[in-house]
Amino acid sequence: MRRNDFPNPMLDEITPLIITHDEAPNIARTLDKLGSARRIVVIDSGSTDDTARIARSYPQVEVIAHPFIDFASQCNFGLTQVTSPWVLSLDADYELTDDLVRELQALAPPLGIAGFRARFVYRIFGRALRGTLYPPRTVLYRREAARYRNEGHGHRVVVDGAVLDLRGAIYHDDRKPLARWFASQQRYARIEAEHLLALGRRARGTDRLRLMGWPAPIGVFFYTLLVKGCLLDGWAGWYYVLQRVIAEALIALELADRRLRRRSQTADAADSGAEPIAAPMPVRASIRALGPQV
Repeated sequence: MRRNDFPNPMLDEITPLIITHDEAPNIARTLDKLGSARRIVVIDSGSTDDTARIARSYPQVEVIAHPFIDFASQCNFGLTQVTSPWVLSLDADYELTDDLVRELQALAPPLGIAGFRARFVYRIFGRALRGTLYPPRTVLYRREAARYRNEGHGHRVVVDGAVLDLRGAIYHDDRKPLARWFASQQRYARIEAEHLLALGRRARGTDRLRLMGWPAPIGVFFYTLLVKGCLLDGWAGWYYVLQRVIAEALIALELADRRLRRRSQTADAADSGAEPIAAPMPVRASIRALGPQV
């Protein structure tokens, strides 16, 4: 797709922003769908693979190296590198559908609209699933109205103003090695457990279920397999179901481990008369320890 196929002043007002770290298996598919962009900003968190080389092979891409502190800080730094009024925020394993590309090319946002959210179609090695647990997120927004904040092991953008839904979807298709996925999930589970324990009685909805521990993996298994229809998606569906169950099981194990250790430490302190061992480091410090696993 060439830029002048769909002339629209809105294209000059949108800068795609992508945060990367060792995304060589994914980044080309993301960039291939952004041919209409005049400039693409890639904030790289110290990749050691071919991520930066692949990104720089696209003429409109500017790769900016920036040390990783936490997810929100990395995204907020990225916003300072964008000069256009609008930002299209993408993970390096996202791929715009053709319908969404056409929708963005024809977009004419009213003055009172600050952002647009998109839904996701989950793909496993190119095979689209019937359903996913991945929620819609705000991906297009006015730069001056947005800021990021950490939330659990991830991050979310807060937009000051009304947000509308886009009709087109985004493919989510992460093809990084499975070993890296396992390593990331172990670290994510520690951070998510701290986040849930910090919420405590304030937890609502899904967070409340996850805080209980053991019901979450069981619930996710049946929900993704039956309600979301992954049973009908063959091996790709089972792959996704197993990933989600393992991720929730790791969080449940972290919660159980922390609760059992705390009880043991309290009992030992009571027996010895010593002061109880201090609580784990806060969530933000844990996110910093996680490193740039995006």
